[in-house]
Amino acid sequence: MVVCGDDGLAHRLAAELRTVYGEQVTLVVPPNVRTARPPVVGRARAASAALLDRVVSATVGRGNGNGGNGANGGNGGTGPVAGEGPRGERVLEAVEATEAVLAEAGVERAAALALVYDDDETNIRAALTARRLNPRLRLVLRLYNRRLGQHIEELLDQAATLAIGDADGGGGDASTTVLSDADTAAPALAATALAGHGKLIQTDGLVLRAVELPPGAGARQDDGQELFPLALLSPNNAGLDPAEGGREEQGPRLLPDDAAVRAAGERGVLALEQVSSSAGPAAPGGRGVGVVPPLASLFSRRLRWSLAGLVACVVALAVALSVVTGIHPVRAFYYTLLDLLAIDDPAVGGSLGRQLLQLLSALVGLLLLPVLLAAVLEALGTFRTASTLRKPPRGLGGHVVLLGLGKIGTRVLTRLRELHVPVVCVESDPEARGLAVARRLRVPVVLGDVTQEGVLEAAKIHRAQALLAVTSADTTNLEAVLYARSVRPDLKAVLRLYDDDFATAVYRTLRAAHPQAVTRSRSVSYLAAPSFAGAMLGRQILGAIPVERKVLLVAVVEVGGHPQLEGRTVEGAFRAGAWRVLALEGRQGVVAGEYVLRGGDRVVVAATRRGLAELSGRVPPTHPPDSLS
Repeated sequence: MVVCGDDGLAHRLAAELRTVYGEQVTLVVPPNVRTARPPVVGRARAASAALLDRVVSATVGRGNGNGGNGANGGNGGTGPVAGEGPRGERVLEAVEATEAVLAEAGVERAAALALVYDDDETNIRAALTARRLNPRLRLVLRLYNRRLGQHIEELLDQAATLAIGDADGGGGDASTTVLSDADTAAPALAATALAGHGKLIQTDGLVLRAVELPPGAGARQDDGQELFPLALLSPNNAGLDPAEGGREEQGPRLLPDDAAVRAAGERGVLALEQVSSSAGPAAPGGRGVGVVPPLASLFSRRLRWSLAGLVACVVALAVALSVVTGIHPVRAFYYTLLDLLAIDDPAVGGSLGRQLLQLLSALVGLLLLPVLLAAVLEALGTFRTASTLRKPPRGLGGHVVLLGLGKIGTRVLTRLRELHVPVVCVESDPEARGLAVARRLRVPVVLGDVTQEGVLEAAKIHRAQALLAVTSADTTNLEAVLYARSVRPDLKAVLRLYDDDFATAVYRTLRAAHPQAVTRSRSVSYLAAPSFAGAMLGRQILGAIPVERKVLLVAVVEVGGHPQLEGRTVEGAFRAGAWRVLALEGRQGVVAGEYVLRGGDRVVVAATRRGLAELSGRVPPTHPPDSLS
């Protein structure tokens, strides 16, 4: 296996292949990136620790992390420099994945190649070169552009078919898979920040959602719908596992059996429920979505109430005129409009009531003219500013404050709007890629540095339900959460942190300092790496579900050739702590526990990383447990 990249995803993917699946990995990274984190994180780590110590007043032990300035860091040439990585993989240092570098990495003999550079163009250029060097190579690309990714998949697969031809009809699996770490991590980040929403897992004909059930809920809801227990959460949401220094019984238990679920006690249960039998996510909707603004958004609330009051006055005057004069109500309404618009038809010689109503109608007409003018001007201003960023409206509450509109933030924003969740974005870069999406979805945006006073207040952080800090700088995310907690100690906070050791320290310290609030730290590379690793092994990973500091994978597995599945019932194929069969691919609805799995079936399973590796026959059952650290 060959992995080429320039950030934390490359290192995490290489570790996933080596430690979980037992593969031999060659890692190609730029100079000085072999052991270091991304540069922004490396510079920010010391400042982040100082900030945490200063605000939380707790001493944070950061583990055994290193500075990342290896002995070979001084290479200034352009050719590849081979070495031994800190985890045993073969490492090549090269600025770009050129043809010479790929040849040195052994692409011509490799089974799979992952190109996970942060730049789409770099990955495409290297993929075209690799496909020419080895037409039978399984390719996995990291691309942010979805539409371009579909075209690249078709192009590279067609090139492989033409290159292999019908010479031998065999060879390796020359498939091409395009994935996005942003698309993989965004649903988990959005679900983590929302109460009552869970991550959706979609397969052909079935949509499942991961939901947290309170202690004592058991395996069924009130309506009798069957659930699939995925994990027992930590008692009192302590969130400790053995990797963090806690006892085994304190941490979450993945894929428990029915007896363990019944005896859960004070533990909550994370379960999968069937949402529907239709595929595809809900289309973006909700208030203020779309290029053309809805009618209600053309006018302010105060102006709408003024118009409603004037209409009520007109109706009341028309009814009164009909009662006083005895004329038909339609004719009375017509006379009232004439009076309002000052059309000459004086009630000379009319009754006293008719004359009084005419004077009142004229007075209401004087009030109506400025209101109509204001409505016209406001509507024109709304259309004129439809292409500009909106400001958070007055009285906004119960929303999610999203910090950062880069690749990850943009995908999270789209996901939140699909769930009809009100969002206020905070972005410091006026040229950020997500501003166009926020403008199209008519989402309020606050432009400014979150470290400056008043920016989070402008985003109405004191009335928000959650804060999602997903910028690329650990210090910015941490400082935003700490400041928000000083305003709202009970605010739910989700941080995106690169450094695993530092993320663990932050998580434990914030949880201890604010036990009444929910704190989650998430690593995008940790959530995305299992999907990339599964694709390199020819496995289809549908999603990763974070469970506190652990992760569960939902994958599609062919039953044929797996003695743990073939010939067994769905209930008999379940192994506690390893995997659980959820459904048959392409079949609507869940599958009964008495159904016997056949060799031609393809099943959707929820599995730990270790369990999925065992199903693949890659590692012995004594592999270390699945944990974040």
